[in-house]
Parts: sequence; structure tokens; C-alpha cells
Amino acid sequence: MTRHKMGRYFLYRMHPFSVAETLTRKLPDAKRIVRPPAKVKAADFKTLWQHGGYPEPFLKRDTRFSRRWQSLRLQQLVREDIRDLTQIQQIDQLELLVKLLANRSAHQLIYGNMAKEIRVSIDTVRRWVDTLCNLHLGFLVRPWFKNVSRSLRKEPKWFLRDWASIEDTGNKEETFVACHLLKAVEGWNDMGPGRFELGYLRDKEKHEVDFLIVRDGKPWFLAEINSSPRLNIMRNR
Repeated sequence: MTRHKMGRYFLYRMHPFSVAETLTRKLPDAKRIVRPPAKVKAADFKTLWQHGGYPEPFLKRDTRFSRRWQSLRLQQLVREDIRDLTQIQQIDQLELLVKLLANRSAHQLIYGNMAKEIRVSIDTVRRWVDTLCNLHLGFLVRPWFKNVSRSLRKEPKWFLRDWASIEDTGNKEETFVACHLLKAVEGWNDMGPGRFELGYLRDKEKHEVDFLIVRDGKPWFLAEINSSPRLNIMRNR
């Protein structure tokens, strides 16, 4: 964070390593915030894909270490961070929620179903998911509508911040891209070239587009994930 003249702070959000940081350490130009395509080294992409973007497993590049790190992270989140930073008492039920969410990245959250599975109220599930987002286990992406209240009423999609442990390839690909898009959106907002949002599109017939980037209140581009041997992103401007 940095202090400006009025004594307040500008907050800059931090994210795990991404593809861009394997190519350059420079921030994008303020006039051209989307960089042109560049080829990533196969070894760097493979490491990012297999071990995730958190510094310790990314730099260690050891499968056994990464698995232990992922397991310990979840244990410390539930047994230490939540205990010390929140007033949540039902730790066993919260731990069950964490296990459920670990297997539902890139899926829409149906709060009513989850409440039944862990035997708490829907409002409790909502509060716990918000807490887990604040503690960086994952994040929510909401369907985009011009009517903001309508968007908030719809069930969001859930994404883990660490894609490395996801077994299903399609869910892993979508989560990988979601993490990169969120990092871009929050980075652009912190840099100040506009107001950006990350959402997705879904109509009454349940046709869906994976991601939508909104700039200054207007749709800017779409991203659709195609499962294939190599990750493909289709973008429309």
C-alpha cells in the first residue's frame, strides 16, 4: 500500500504468480493495458499448471512438496486462521464446507443444497463462503446483468485460488483462466485506467459464456474456455 497526500492509503492487491510474470516483471502500459500475445516457455507453463502460482510450490517445483503444502494450507486455514480471525464456532462443519468447495471449483454454488449437506442454514453458508473468500481460499464470479440487484440475487460461480490441486481437467482449465482474469481485473482497478468487473453470462435457457470483462459499466470482451491438449482462450472485443 502507498500513502497519498490526504493521508489515506491506496491498496494494491497481491495474487499468486501468473503466466505474465514468467514473461516480464514490468507492469502493462497505462495506454495499452492488454499486452500483445507472447510465447511462454513450456517448462514455465508446465510448472505453473502443475504446482500453481503460490511462491513456495512454484519455486520448489517438487510434486511431493506441493501436495504437502496444499494439505497444510487447508489445515492451517481451518484450524488456525478461522479460529483466530473469526467468531465461527462450528469448525467441524466449516471444515466439511471447505472440503466440498475444494471439489467444486468452476461450478455454480447452490447455497440451499450445500446448507442441507452440512446441516446449517443458507445464511450461514453464505457468511462462511464470504469468510473463505476474505481468507483467499477462493472467490466468486457472478452472472452479469445491467440490473445490479438481479446479478446479486443469482447464484455465483466458485473458483479456488490454487488451481494445482484440481483433478478434473476442464474445471482446472476454467479455474486457471478465472484466476488470471481476476488478477488482471483487480490489477487494472488498482492502477486506475478504469472500472473493471469480472462476471459470466447465462440466459434463461441456461446458455452460458464462461467469462465477461466489463469496463466502465459496459461489456468489453468475452472469454470462452475450450478443453484441449493446450489451453485456448477465445476473446471477442
